[in-house]
Amino acid sequence: MNLVFASNNAHKLAEVREIMPAGVRVLSLREIGFEAEIEETGTTLEENSMIKARAVADFIKAKGPELEVKGEELRATEIDGVFADDTGLEIDALDGKPGVYTARWYSLEDENERTKAKSESEIFAAKRAKALRELYGKSERGAQFRTVITVIMVNGDRSVAGVEDVWQVEGVVRGLIAREEYGVGGFGYDPIFIPEGYDKTFGELPAEIKNSISHRARALEALVKKIS
Repeated sequence: MNLVFASNNAHKLAEVREIMPAGVRVLSLREIGFEAEIEETGTTLEENSMIKARAVADFIKAKGPELEVKGEELRATEIDGVFADDTGLEIDALDGKPGVYTARWYSLEDENERTKAKSESEIFAAKRAKALRELYGKSERGAQFRTVITVIMVNGDRSVAGVEDVWQVEGVVRGLIAREEYGVGGFGYDPIFIPEGYDKTFGELPAEIKNSISHRARALEALVKKIS
């Protein structure tokens, strides 16, 4: 099975490819020549996930036989589907914030941060710093990561007739926000998130453990069950 993951994020791609079973090939947007910026205008994780999957599915259909997959001897008709994810960190004491705005939370209210953070690592650090500031002095540290995946099957009998197979799954991991950063592994908020059942952050835990219990891993597990 050949699926396009609606992302060029190297961290996400590596994680997804590590989790997906043998026999499922995951292609990036770059590999199918998709270069457009997808504007995430949704107000929920479900909406943004759907927006991304829809944009890529429509691109594949519009290209049709002219679609070329870089580095692969694949035709458009051999691409079975598209999936896109949207993930949010939902902090209990902040009424579920940042939620759908997790990726750009650090700059929504802090005008100065927009000029301070330049590189990816600086942007990630700014996000974590904002979370720790918002929770300063609060005893309630509960939080969860939630990933929603939208899948659009673009090949096969159902889509040929113009009726697509579209569905969504989600994965959730509960935990706590640490009082300071620990570890340098992972990305994003990983160094401040302690998953339930562990005493170390995602930034400290080995990748194989994180990949087996993370929100994205659980959403992908649900996806695999659907396509198996």
